[in-house]
Formats: sequence, structure tokens, C-alpha cells
Amino acid sequence: MERRERGTVLVTGGAGYVGSALVPKLLAQGWDVRVLDLYLYRRDVFAPWSDNVHLTEIVGDIRNVNLVQRAMKDCQAVIHLACISNDPSFELDPDLGRSINYDAFAGLVDAANEAGVERFVYASSSSVYGIKTDANVTEDLSLCPLTDYSKYKALCEEVLEQMHNPRMTTVTIRPATVCGYARRLRLDVIVNILTNHAYHNRTIRVLGGRQMRPNIHIQDMADLYVQLLDAPRELIDGKIFNAGGENYRVDELAEIVQTIIGSDVKILSEATDDNRSYHISSEKIQRELGFVPRYSIEDAVRSLQEAFSTGQVADAMTDPQYYNIRLMQRVALQ
Repeated sequence: MERRERGTVLVTGGAGYVGSALVPKLLAQGWDVRVLDLYLYRRDVFAPWSDNVHLTEIVGDIRNVNLVQRAMKDCQAVIHLACISNDPSFELDPDLGRSINYDAFAGLVDAANEAGVERFVYASSSSVYGIKTDANVTEDLSLCPLTDYSKYKALCEEVLEQMHNPRMTTVTIRPATVCGYARRLRLDVIVNILTNHAYHNRTIRVLGGRQMRPNIHIQDMADLYVQLLDAPRELIDGKIFNAGGENYRVDELAEIVQTIIGSDVKILSEATDDNRSYHISSEKIQRELGFVPRYSIEDAVRSLQEAFSTGQVADAMTDPQYYNIRLMQRVALQ
């Protein structure tokens, strides 16, 4: 089948968890893809596409202004995924986290404007809401970030709004926690943690259990970013969308994992002082963009089970590449 030429998209952090699922989809849709990433976790993440002339991999730091400017040259779109991801990783070195997640952001938007980028997609986080008691946490509710990670995600949203101009379409996505198998796998997010321990240890530790955790399958997350590159400008420009699949309590997630991995898996409940509880409404994105997730939590668990059973994930309990904190501690990034 003849390849449809779409233009060039830069994916910052494209060798990360979501990026490793997104980049192949962009290539399949006819985009020329540039990945700008430090490649800390897995250098060969795109080995199956190493001969694809439409993929350019740039090993580098988004804090390098000159490199960012070169990477954006002649790009039609930018999907900005790069960050120190999640609260514990950020707290290892708050100054580092701020420098990457926040201080570099305005320069990225500036470079995109100067390069004539037509569309800028920013990956924020559903954690910006903090703890909400509302039955439906919608995009118009006030933000109450509980951690520096979520605070700087929210501040970047403000920067993007302030720097918005008619020449570049911008859209912010507040994703739920991503789950499921990808080539650059994370085993330190809730569904993946539970599945990993259930499969390898036959035991799940549930801390608390009543906290709500919104999740979205990684394939749905990647599909959404692809869709945003084609969405009509008037539907997305300057807007913010939650992106989630299903809201479950942690103890409910553990039961789903147990059902799939095996009835012999034990669930142990323990007390916790971690009060973070997030649940989001994805009604807006369904209503305005027609985005409806196709995959379930069960699908995510099965994808991990298959990867474990077929040997695609070696040393799942110990290899730092699957755990952001362990890898960050080892490389001591500055």
C-alpha cells in the first residue's frame, strides 16, 4: 500500500513509555517522526524500525535550546511528552524536575512558534486536580496540585495559554495513569505494579485501597495523540481535555488483576498515609472529539501477562529500566 505523506512531527520524550507505543503508530499513519529523548531507559526501543527512513532519533536534552531549535526545523507538529514522570521520581531531585518539567517549557513553545510549527500537543496530568470529592471531575474544576510534579504540570498549562497565538494550534491533555505493555515498559504505575507482583510473586500488596485511580490503556493513549494531529483546529485550539478510560479504586484494580492472573494470587491489605485519590470525567473528550477508549483494564493486564509469559520482559522485578526511581538514582542525571 502506498504511504501517505503527512509531514514531520517531533515527539519529545518519544523513547519513553507512551512514546514507545505512539511512534510506531505515527509512522504507520504516514508521518515523518523525530524523537528527541535522552534514551535513559532503553536505547534500542525502536530497533524494529531502525531501517525506517521516516524515523529520526535524536539523543539529547530538551533543556538544550539549540538542539531543540534544530529538532523542530520544518516540523508541522510537536507532541511534548518529555518530563521527569510521576511524583516519586520528581521528588528525588526537585531542582532537576523543575528544570526539565517547567523551566524548559517556555523555550520549547518559543522554539515551536519560531519554527512555524502548526500544532503543539502538551501532555499534562490528571493529578493537577488533587483530591476531589466531586462525582465527576471535569476540566472546569479548580486545580489543587498536591505535589511539585503536579504543580509544575499545571503551571505549564498556564504558560501554554499565555503564549497561545493564532499561528499555532495548541491543546492540553490531562491523561489518566497509563497501563499495559509497551516496548519501553514501566512497572511502577498502579495496574502494571499489581500485575507484575501478581504474576511473579503471586501476592499483591494493596496500600489503603479506597483511593480512586483513573487509568487508560497505553494503546488508547497513543491513538488519542495520533487523532489530535488530525482533529479540526476549531475543535481543539486552546482547549484542555481529560483523557481516561476507567475510574476504579485500588482494591478493585487488585481484584481485576487477581481474576485474570489466577485465583491463587493473594491480596494483602495494608494501611497507608498516602491520601492521593484521583478520578476524572472524560465526557468532554468523548462529546467534542468522539474519543472513546477501545481497551479495558483487563486488556492491559492480559497484555502484560502475555509479555511476561513469552519472555519479552526479562528480570521484571529487578531491572532498573522498568522503574523510574531506580534508573534515575543510577544515572544521577543533572
